[in-house]
Amino acid sequence: MPQAPVAQWWDAPDSQGKIRCTLCPRYCRIGDGQAGFCYVRHNQGGTLYAASYGRSTGFAIDPIEKKPLSHFLPGTPIMSFGTAGCNLGCRFCQNWHISKAKLVEKQSVAATPEQVVALAIQHGCPSIAMTYNDPTIFGEYVIDITRIARGAGVKNVLVTAGYITPEARRAIYRWVDAANVDLKAFSETFYHKVTFAHLDPVLDTLRWLKHETDIWFELTNLLIPGENDSWDETQRMCEWILENLGPDVPIHFTAFHPDFKMQDKPRTPHATLQRARRIAQSQGLRYVYVGNVHDNEGQTTYCPTCQTPVIERDWHRVLHNRIRAGHCPECQSAIPGVFEDVGRFTKI
Repeated sequence: MPQAPVAQWWDAPDSQGKIRCTLCPRYCRIGDGQAGFCYVRHNQGGTLYAASYGRSTGFAIDPIEKKPLSHFLPGTPIMSFGTAGCNLGCRFCQNWHISKAKLVEKQSVAATPEQVVALAIQHGCPSIAMTYNDPTIFGEYVIDITRIARGAGVKNVLVTAGYITPEARRAIYRWVDAANVDLKAFSETFYHKVTFAHLDPVLDTLRWLKHETDIWFELTNLLIPGENDSWDETQRMCEWILENLGPDVPIHFTAFHPDFKMQDKPRTPHATLQRARRIAQSQGLRYVYVGNVHDNEGQTTYCPTCQTPVIERDWHRVLHNRIRAGHCPECQSAIPGVFEDVGRFTKI
């Protein structure tokens, strides 16, 4: 395995020998020989190390619609990978065997940043997704991969909860092209009790992405019955999105299935997803999708001007893509997103 590098984003040990990690809003104080909440940032002798650097839990080729991204290189494959650990504690985590694993418990695949990019090129993937657990916690690895990928003509995608400090995000997102941010709910109570995190830092990241970067991003809201699926909460969330991010940021309402520590909850009814979609549309959001179900109408992209279906989908499969140079083929209205030609790579 590659030797763990010294981490970025931390303060020198205090009088008790504890380091304060400044990567995410937890600001963990980590004693010598201990790890932070994420399991993978270790204090060894007064120095913080990024223990998951170069250590993936595995690679897969996915449709980019699975991230989910509907307005970024639709219909293309994306190489996905993650590492062990996570900086959130979601009780409903659907990748808990990865996100809750310590490195010593999870067999990892050694891969240098150069090897990760070369693997994507080898398999004809125009983009790389850092996903499964939150890429925030392997930020140093993200920086090196995305820099090399950018130089090779490969796009970079983060699938994240957006729980990151202002000190870290500018560096980690420097060469990122797109992101899907999981807005898990729109209440501090849910974030505190169910994810062991807080809502405001996520909202701050979303405002930053919209107003201070050129990164394309979309939102995901996993609707859990009885937890975050009320009409009122969905409406308040959509009002906030419209006011702070505008009408063109796509949002995906996705179905929950029982997992990890929420085995007692039922699957999300299809009708709940459809209701959330109607609420979002009534608030003025133009690109609203439903996920983890078969729903051709709820997964199709429509021109907001003439209502022509410009990208038809079924689950993660693109059936028809009629967009031409980022515009509706009927009325020529611009469709926001990244729809450029792909496949021109530079060997590394």
